Amino acid sequence: MPLDQISDEKEMSFLDHLEELRWHIIRALIAIIIFAIAAFAAKDLVIGTIILGPSRTDFWTYQKLCELAELIKTPALCIDTLPFELVSRKLSSQFMTHVSISFFVGLVLGFPYVFWEIWRFIKPGLRPQERKASRGATFSVSVLFMLGVLFGYYLIAPISVRFFSAYQVDPSLQNLFDLSSYISTVTMIVFGCGLLFQLPVVVYFLTKAGIVSSALMKAYRKHAIIVILILGAIVTPPDPFSQILIAMPLMLLYQMSIVIARRIEKREARQNKEDK
Repeated sequence: MPLDQISDEKEMSFLDHLEELRWHIIRALIAIIIFAIAAFAAKDLVIGTIILGPSRTDFWTYQKLCELAELIKTPALCIDTLPFELVSRKLSSQFMTHVSISFFVGLVLGFPYVFWEIWRFIKPGLRPQERKASRGATFSVSVLFMLGVLFGYYLIAPISVRFFSAYQVDPSLQNLFDLSSYISTVTMIVFGCGLLFQLPVVVYFLTKAGIVSSALMKAYRKHAIIVILILGAIVTPPDPFSQILIAMPLMLLYQMSIVIARRIEKREARQNKEDK
């Protein structure tokens, strides 16, 4: 029986909780595997069109940058060449890349369901008031994650690919990137952006738990900006432009988190006043 269907009055042992958690994890893994199998079968779309998209000059982002460059009369903004080639240097490299990409796509597509399974396990342990306040958590987490994934894929990943492909320590050196290196860079950026966009949700629950407050976040805003820039440096190439591109939405999310924390504090203060 699912944990959320068990009566609040019925206590479960520690082993019962572990057993329930095990089944939630199993169902989440099954969802990931199903999406991964579908991605494995759709090789031309997933790898040829999506994953390798930022490695080609006809990628949507590059085309829009060229249109913008023509509009504002700034030719340097247009990315019409990518001076590199992808190579596969190991016998099993392409097959293992196919498997790893399929699993990654399965994880991204299955993320909302995975979180929902985790949430189903956590939710029965919350008080009725906390359950009501956290209504729509799965939807919010899923939307923010997908926005982060799209932001990483259409903005940070192509700019990172362009930076690395154009960077040369000497003109005599030719860029021949290993396929696994390209894949790991793109997937790390995309998934990392998806996780970083969860900041408002994290702040929401920390505020509900009384760990952070809007006043605290305002006081440490400057420190947060430094941390955001460091995070931007971790998930992007070491060029200031890419770091700023990812830092700007994160700063906006941080400001949104302050607003969320302030609203929660006002709501709880009003409820406490009504209880008295």
